[in-house]
Amino acid sequence: MLSRKAQYAFRALTHLVEKYDQGPVLISEISKKKKIPLKFLENILLELKKAGILESKKGKGGGYYIKNHPSKTHMANVIRIVDGPIAMLPCVSLYFYERCKNCNEEYCALHDTMILVRDATLGILEHRTLQDLTN
Repeated sequence: MLSRKAQYAFRALTHLVEKYDQGPVLISEISKKKKIPLKFLENILLELKKAGILESKKGKGGGYYIKNHPSKTHMANVIRIVDGPIAMLPCVSLYFYERCKNCNEEYCALHDTMILVRDATLGILEHRTLQDLTN
């Protein structure tokens, strides 16, 4: 399930995609237009900036903006930044692998099914970009 934090991140990114060619956008504008609590939004945008998705400009005319063209940032990347693993089990995660406790991966039918779920999910999320949020 997509967390509320990830849902807010995508709402904010949708607004920034819509304003992509218009320069930086104030956090207060995003918060108001997309109905996201300001303090929560500040943390989300800072996290996306640290990960290289966003940039910011200080002072007059400042705010946040998308660093690269929206068609260059995949939705899977945003989810990983905000929520962590996309896989439903840690033993099938591509980037956050952890062995499950008390489980033998060689004989776990759930493991094999979750690999299929992961691959189907990634097949969509790795081919959708921020640009797709507004199309």
